[in-house]
Amino acid sequence: MNLKLTNIEKAVQIIQKGGVVAYPTETFYGLGVDALNPRAVERLFKIKKRPSSKPISIIIPNINWLKYLIKEVPPIAQTLIEKHWPGPLTIIFAAKDILPKELTAETGKIGIRISSHPMAQKLAQLSETPVTATSANLSGMPPPNSPQEIHPQIKKQIDAILDGGFTKGGLPSTVIDVTVNPPIILRKGAIKVDQFGLDKNENKA
Repeated sequence: MNLKLTNIEKAVQIIQKGGVVAYPTETFYGLGVDALNPRAVERLFKIKKRPSSKPISIIIPNINWLKYLIKEVPPIAQTLIEKHWPGPLTIIFAAKDILPKELTAETGKIGIRISSHPMAQKLAQLSETPVTATSANLSGMPPPNSPQEIHPQIKKQIDAILDGGFTKGGLPSTVIDVTVNPPIILRKGAIKVDQFGLDKNENKA
């Protein structure tokens, strides 16, 4: 079976040209496209068969990108960033209009994190753009933690796989919405943030 394996340099070229790459994160394999490219984002939704009503989170190359992508960093978000980034903590912010509406599902919000996985972060840094961080699965199916576990239907439609071996698996990234006060934990995950006294309102991501 042709896994379409590639190296980081070619993966970056694919991202910059509007393509789709599967890549490893701290937990599972994700599907990456240029998050600022509406056509690439639209293609990603079709590949995953993901409902247009469900937004997709992103990995940013560095903290400086926040000022371009979001309206504000609330104090609680700054505390979470300082303690848990890089890492599997996705923070939901109020999005600026630069982000495609397809990405935010027209919610006006965007989930962002800085990855602690060297390949994931290098992919975003070298691509010089935010990269989508949705699981490399068909919507509703279990996420894969190796290239071999990526569904054949996904493999047929993406452009390449950045092979980082097996990922840790386990819990996905924790998701916290800081656009409300107090912030709400939307999904329990790999990062424990109970000590911040946040409300919990779990939804399936």
